[in-house]
Amino acid sequence: MTTRALILGCAGKSLSPGEAAFFREAQPWGFILFKRNIGTPDEVRALTSDLRACVGRESAPILIDQEGGRVQRMGPPHWPSYPPGGRFGRLNGAAAMVARLGARLMAHDLAEVGINVDCAPVLDVPTPGSHDIIGDRAYGTSPEAVAAIGRAVADGLMAGGVLPVIKHMPGHGRAACDSHKSLPRVDATLADLRARDFAPFRALADLPMAMSAHVVFTAIDPERPATQSPAVIREIVRGEIGFDGLLMTDDLSMHALTGPFRARAEASFAAGLDIALHCNGERAEMEAVCEGTPPLAGEAARRAAAALARLGRVEEGLDLSEARARFAAALAEAA
Repeated sequence: MTTRALILGCAGKSLSPGEAAFFREAQPWGFILFKRNIGTPDEVRALTSDLRACVGRESAPILIDQEGGRVQRMGPPHWPSYPPGGRFGRLNGAAAMVARLGARLMAHDLAEVGINVDCAPVLDVPTPGSHDIIGDRAYGTSPEAVAAIGRAVADGLMAGGVLPVIKHMPGHGRAACDSHKSLPRVDATLADLRARDFAPFRALADLPMAMSAHVVFTAIDPERPATQSPAVIREIVRGEIGFDGLLMTDDLSMHALTGPFRARAEASFAAGLDIALHCNGERAEMEAVCEGTPPLAGEAARRAAAALARLGRVEEGLDLSEARARFAAALAEAA
C-alpha cells in the first residue's frame, strides 16, 4: 500500500482493533507518542511494535517530545527526569559537553523502547516579554548559545540512534501567546528576524528533520502562519535558511490554526511542507487530515528516505551507569 505523508497519534497505551484497522488503511509514514501512551517500558515496546506492524514497515519512524523539563513524555518512575534546556545554557564552558551527554542518555532511553525520533532540539531564541511557552525550554537567549547547545543535543541523539527534529522553524521565540491556544503574530522586521530568530536554524540547516512554527511573521506574510505560508517555507526556510531536510508541520490540531482539518493539511502541503503531523489521536480529525494528505512522493519521499538513512550505527562504548553518574555530577556541580 502507498505510504501517506503523515504522522499520527494514538489514543492510549495500546491499540484498539479499530485504531489498528484505521492505521493499516491510512498508511501514515510514522507515529508520535505522548504521555497518555506511556506505561511501563514493556508496554511502550509493545505499542511501538504494534504501530509498525499496522503499516507493515519496521522502518516506520516513531516520534516523541522528549526535551527534558516541562516537555518530557517519559519520566519517573521508569525513566530519569532530565533538566530543561535552559539549565544547560547556564553551564558556561561545559554547556555543550553536558548537553550532548544528556541527549545521548535520552536517546538510550528512547531506543530501548522502539522510539527513533525525538522532537528536539528547540532552536527558538526567546526575547523579553515573549510568552513562556518557550521559556526555559530554550538553551539560552543568544542565537550563538542556542545554536551551539542545539548542535550538541542533536549530536548526542544521533550518537544513540535517534533522529533529532529541530523546532520551531523559522522561530517561535518572539511569540506573545501560546500557539496551542491561539495564533501568535510577530511584527519584528525581517532584518531582526534574520539576525536573531533564523540564525540557529541556519547554523543547523544540515540536520535531517525540522518542525514548522504556527506563527505569523508579518514582515514576510501578514495573513498566514509559517506552517501554511509559501513565502515563509519556500523563500525563508528553503531559501535563506537553506534547510533541505524533511519538514513537518507542528500539530495540526493546535488552536493557532482554524478551519476544517482537511483544509489545514491541504494548506500546509500547498505551502511546501513535506509531512503533516496530527497528534491527539481523535479519529474523526485524523480521517479528515488523511483526506487532505497526499502520498509520500517526489522530493518529500527523497527527504524522508535521507532522514532515515542517517540513523546509522549507534555509538559504542557507553557505560550507562558511569554516564548517568557523570551527567548528574556535572549538573550538581554547576548548581
